[in-house]
Amino acid sequence: MKYQFSAAMQDMKPSAIREIFKSLGQPGAISLAAGNPAPESFPSEQMAQIAADIFETRAATALQYGTTEGYTPLRELVAARLKTRFGIDTDQNMTVITSGGQQAIELACKTFCNAGDVVICENPSFIGALNAFRSLGACPVGVELEADGMSIDGLEAALKAHPNTKMIYVIPTFQNPAGLTTSLTKRRAIYALAQQYDVMILEDNPYGDLRFAGEDLPTLKSMDTDGRVIYCGTFSKILSAGMRVGFVCGNEQAIQKMVVAKQTEDVHTNLFFQMLCAEYMARYDLDAHIEGIRALYRDKCACMLDALDRYMPQSVQYTRPDGGLFLWCTLPESVSLSAFVAAASDNKVFVVPGTTFNCDLTAPSQSFRLNYSTPSKEQIEEGVRKLGAVLQEMV
Repeated sequence: MKYQFSAAMQDMKPSAIREIFKSLGQPGAISLAAGNPAPESFPSEQMAQIAADIFETRAATALQYGTTEGYTPLRELVAARLKTRFGIDTDQNMTVITSGGQQAIELACKTFCNAGDVVICENPSFIGALNAFRSLGACPVGVELEADGMSIDGLEAALKAHPNTKMIYVIPTFQNPAGLTTSLTKRRAIYALAQQYDVMILEDNPYGDLRFAGEDLPTLKSMDTDGRVIYCGTFSKILSAGMRVGFVCGNEQAIQKMVVAKQTEDVHTNLFFQMLCAEYMARYDLDAHIEGIRALYRDKCACMLDALDRYMPQSVQYTRPDGGLFLWCTLPESVSLSAFVAAASDNKVFVVPGTTFNCDLTAPSQSFRLNYSTPSKEQIEEGVRKLGAVLQEMV
């Protein structure tokens, strides 16, 4: 039959990153395109023991329905850590467990945005969030991302130009895809403009624990005095991406409505993995585990930057992140991004073109994203060497 897709979905395209994964079965393929945590960062032995204990002593609980808000011990542990680690007043806010950080983003948009409402985003921005906004009929509007975060002049101009703006979506720490961090001055300015124009802020912080250089900066949520910041986080980058356990924190009235929205989607997040997360936090030193991940990524990021310094033409620019999983490369105007990505693929090296992360899908880009968390150091070295050779020819 001829299918009639909904207006929200008929123009949606599959994630370019997920499509790239389909090419990675080729012998010798090197992916610098993923956003996955390093497999060696998973505490699999401890998780195996916890899983065995759960099934031996509390199988009925782990296999039963749970509350939509989440497993109470995990909610309490997350709230306590948000207070001590990120300065968030969880006594005055509600914390709920979600099916990954992605669901928290989608629920926030579903709860607060009508079709046609604007969500102002950094440009470029996280494709998962942009597609969530689009699928719900909201319109992502991009503001130029500068070296120290979103352009404040650009943000105010966008707020003036779009009075139907409902929220500002930001990834202030080790931004995906650029790897940049928003300065303290700009964090304060973003919050002040949100107050002035009476819009919400959706703060996405999946990489905040992964700093391997520099000093921590306060979250926007820690500055929140009037309940306008919805804060999203996840265990995907520090325990396991496959568990799909995230969380959202905000004003109780706002979060309660998001709970209602969640009930129409998955009823509750996987209870077994919620219990596993809670037990891991109770039994082991999560911060010590994270410190090991930071050391791993510090080493891999340094390896990639060193390779870029050696192999890339001087006309290619790239960011030098202080944490997270990504860095952002920009080609000279004389080089076609699409031709470069195709040539890299012909050499079995895969990167994500910057057009994937644009708020405006028709806008051009001269940039591409590289990931250093997933590949080995040997793959990083070889992959960047091949990219450099392709670019040397094109330049």
